[in-house]
Amino acid sequence: MTRSAAYQQKVLADRDAAREFVRTAQAAGGVVVFANGCFDVLHVGHVRYLEGAKAEGDALLVAINADESVRTLKGPGRPWMPAEERAEILAALSCVDAVHIFAEHTVDALLGELQPDVHAKGTDYTVETVPERTTVEAYGGRVAIVGDPKDHSTTALLQTLRSQEQKPESHREPEA
Repeated sequence: MTRSAAYQQKVLADRDAAREFVRTAQAAGGVVVFANGCFDVLHVGHVRYLEGAKAEGDALLVAINADESVRTLKGPGRPWMPAEERAEILAALSCVDAVHIFAEHTVDALLGELQPDVHAKGTDYTVETVPERTTVEAYGGRVAIVGDPKDHSTTALLQTLRSQEQKPESHREPEA
C-alpha cells in the first residue's frame, strides 16, 4: 500500500518520534500546540478546530485515537475509517504539522510525556472543564479553547446519513 507524501512526512511512527517532534520545535523557539480527537469522519467543525489550534502556536501536533480506543469511546461500528487513513487525511491539511496515533482512551499520559506548550480543546469545553487541565498545568502548559461553536459532530452527521438511507427513495433529500 502506498501512503501519500503527507502521510510519510507528517505521521509520526511512534511515541519517540512524537517526543522528538515536540522537543525539536521547542528547541527552535517554537510554541507546540497539541490537539486530539477521533476524527472518524472529517467535517467542517474539525477543520475549524484544527485551524484554531494552529493559531495558538507555531507547530500543531494532532493525536488521534487508535481504532480500539474509538470503538470504546463511540460504540460498535466505529471508527468508519481505520486510524492510518484518518491520520493520512489529517496530515494532508496545511494547518497540521504532525499526527500521532495513540492507543489510550485519554491523552493524559501522552500530554505528560510530550509536554506541549498548549493543549487545544474544542468549544464543547471550557478551560475549567478540560479533563486534562491538571496534567497540562502541572508541567507549565496552558489550555486553549478553540474552534467554532459545537454545531457539527460526526455522530450527528452519521445519524443524518443513516436516516437518509432508511427513507424510501421518493422521500430522500436531493443530493447536492
